[in-house]
Amino acid sequence: DLSTGTIYRRRIATCQNVIPEILRKVSVLKVANIYLEEESWLNMQKRNMAMKTHCLTWMQYASLSEESVFRESLENPNWTDFTQKGRISVTGAGLLNYVLEAFAQSFLKQGVKK
Repeated sequence: DLSTGTIYRRRIATCQNVIPEILRKVSVLKVANIYLEEESWLNMQKRNMAMKTHCLTWMQYASLSEESVFRESLENPNWTDFTQKGRISVTGAGLLNYVLEAFAQSFLKQGVKK
């Protein structure tokens, strides 16, 4: 967008399925890859970037999304403030709802620590 200086990108990412083999006994979870859609807005003038990502695989069973914001720190313009929010909801897996939510939550927390 030339008027605001914002660069918008939308892309699909292919990630290796990291769900443990024991859970892959359920046929819906036995996939080699997981697909994510990512949208990002980069504004070099304001020195900030926002990203939204959600899972395209298993949309009928679960909702996984993440929002991240990178902006110039008010404390020091050479630093970056990073804020991230994530949501997980598993609804169509019957008795496995809780197990899958717990795994997804644990996996996302490990990613945040990195």
